[in-house]
Amino acid sequence: MLEKEAVERGIDIESLQDEQKKMSKFVSCKDAFDFANATRFAGIDIQFLEKSREILAAIVVLDENMELVDSKYAIKSVRFPYIPGYRAYREMPAILAVYDKLEEIPDIIFIEAHGIAHPRGLGLASHLGISLNKPVIGVTKNILIGEEKGDDIIFNKKVIAKKLVTKKGANPIFVSIGNMISLKTSVELVKKCIVEPHKLPEPLMQARKTAERIRKEM
Repeated sequence: MLEKEAVERGIDIESLQDEQKKMSKFVSCKDAFDFANATRFAGIDIQFLEKSREILAAIVVLDENMELVDSKYAIKSVRFPYIPGYRAYREMPAILAVYDKLEEIPDIIFIEAHGIAHPRGLGLASHLGISLNKPVIGVTKNILIGEEKGDDIIFNKKVIAKKLVTKKGANPIFVSIGNMISLKTSVELVKKCIVEPHKLPEPLMQARKTAERIRKEM
């Protein structure tokens, strides 16, 4: 659904945009601590269950050796349509529900979503980071805004994301700040968490496997 259609259906897009702009001011682009000491790496995967019209959110926590130490999932009814740029309003209820189930608290969270590389500086990764007050890294396979200049994604004369090739012969991924971490450290942690032959960080790969397993069991 596009913004115009959403407005026609009675969704107050302007109010949501104002909220995103206000929240974006609270995003921290600095390292919250020395991430060299991080030992718990979380990954979140979101899947839409068409038959039941529900959102399945899976979260895993891996240790520094990329071994699984925690895994949870939650399912919530869909109460907001899919509109590019407004994923948080659709998916956050399920994400927050599954996060609350964790027994191992992560030092950093990876999610396949945009962070500050967003028209209003608040993609799902940043919305999540603000809501949880946690360090979050956004990893995507494409960009919403900006121009590519080498490995940099530039918007309004600022570097908002980095293009990163993590697997030979594969398309690049794009890394952006979610919250409480610098772009430099975000890229370093993404590289650190790559396990061949995957091009996405292992926490995201394990979260996807968990979500797919739950779908099959259902």
